[in-house]
Amino acid sequence: MRAKNHLLGSLKAIVAGMDLQWPDKTTIEPPKDKQHGDMAANIAMVLAKQAHTSPRELAARIAGELQHDPRIANVDIAGPGFLNITFAADFWHSTIPAIEEAGPRFGSVEYGKGKRAQVEYVSANPTGPLHIGHGRGAAVGDSLTRVLRFAGYDVETEYYINDAGRQMYILGFSVLFRAKQLCGQNLPDPEDFYRGEYIKDIAAEVLKLHPDLMDMPEDDALPICRDYALNDILDGIRKDLADFNVEHQVWFSEKSLLAEGAVDKTFDRLREAGLAFEQDGALWFRTTDFGDDKDRVLKKSNGLLTYFASDIAYHDNKYDRGFDLCVDIWGADHHGYVPRMRAAVEALGKPKESFDVILVQLVNLLRGGEQVAMSTRAGTFDTLEEVVKEVGRDAARFMFLSRKSDSHLDFDLDLVKQQSMDNPVYYVQYAHARIASVLRKAEERGIAVPAKATPAILGALTGQDELDMLRLLDQFEDVVESAARQLAPHHISFYMQDVASALHRFYANNPVLNAGDNDVAAARLVLLKGVATVIRNGLDLLGVSAPESM
Repeated sequence: MRAKNHLLGSLKAIVAGMDLQWPDKTTIEPPKDKQHGDMAANIAMVLAKQAHTSPRELAARIAGELQHDPRIANVDIAGPGFLNITFAADFWHSTIPAIEEAGPRFGSVEYGKGKRAQVEYVSANPTGPLHIGHGRGAAVGDSLTRVLRFAGYDVETEYYINDAGRQMYILGFSVLFRAKQLCGQNLPDPEDFYRGEYIKDIAAEVLKLHPDLMDMPEDDALPICRDYALNDILDGIRKDLADFNVEHQVWFSEKSLLAEGAVDKTFDRLREAGLAFEQDGALWFRTTDFGDDKDRVLKKSNGLLTYFASDIAYHDNKYDRGFDLCVDIWGADHHGYVPRMRAAVEALGKPKESFDVILVQLVNLLRGGEQVAMSTRAGTFDTLEEVVKEVGRDAARFMFLSRKSDSHLDFDLDLVKQQSMDNPVYYVQYAHARIASVLRKAEERGIAVPAKATPAILGALTGQDELDMLRLLDQFEDVVESAARQLAPHHISFYMQDVASALHRFYANNPVLNAGDNDVAAARLVLLKGVATVIRNGLDLLGVSAPESM
């Protein structure tokens, strides 16, 4: 980012000096082939028409101006007028002081400065413990929140509690049914109920608190079973998420929407805008005005609300709270629901870019090569709590973030528990631990580790591996901004693996403590300290620790 920003500033000054307007289609990015330099720019090609000259002639003029910059070593003109720029070694050396000065904030950007964002994630129905699929959504949501904050956003996190509707009835019914069985009633299992062992445990607890439960009318017993189960399961969800290092600042109740009249308020807004209409005794929303294939029902003819109605009211409430960006993280099975919610947001008068959805694909949990079946109703699932206990929080989070969220993920328990370079989280964490080990050994041997990098110390970093490492560290801000812009925290995990790979390769090919030259050893030690800072900062964005030893 420093290289890109420096070049951008120089080019803008050159363009202004030519009395030309900066073209919007300008791109400045690392070339695919690093032999072509550090940065490539198309400025001459997109500015040539305005300058009334050929792209190559304009490129030659710009190159001549850039060559006056002592931080730029070389400028080549390629093809029809591309500029390939190579920075001087001392420019890359300045990356280390920048890292030292920023410390835990190195890599942060101001992309979202002044904007409020809300990330709503997990939001699993409180009908059972969180399973591994919920864990992936939790890791994605929490990491995205960290990335957005690092990118300058003011972010609030939220869990939407689905505590109204049919699922809550089934939950209460399931607990009451198990309570009847525990009291000796020989009843066959119904088709539609929650079968997990946790339901039996909850039923036993309800019976302890209400020994007269079986004597109550069912209309009285059901709410008792439902409310106790809801609160008990929700407490478990809160604990599991806290243990998983996941934050939710707000826990928003669906029931509160109805109690506060939020749904009716939203209906009134849609009616006033001419976007809601009555037909066949039902209330409809004109989603076809926003590209949907058909209009959608908000309130059925029997007076019952659809899920869509509550969701619109909920998002209306979000925007009333002043968020500039609302991000929902949903399971991939909700893919078809996204256009409807986009239509609803537009109908509420909000711009398209103020709402986005991240879809999280299923996780295939493997044990010994065999896939583990997961079903909340059937009670055949490995809970997030069990998986975290088995492989550890760091390993689970990193694995969840090791792929793009909308791609399938095979979570191999055997691999994740291995302390080997084949295990991606071990591979990255070990890079940090390896640097810490080198620094400890330096102290044991009485080799001074410079407290602060200076140009004199950094001048010894002349090798290609060293300069390549500095170039890679400089990319961190770009990666953070890209992850924030695209709402894609997996960019961070990919980058972390690139940095770890570069570190392990550097360590294998470039002696540090045995460099044979005190100046080179000192320079490489401060370089390693910079790498460690970047790894720590990146792992923190993933919610993963950076161990000092392994």
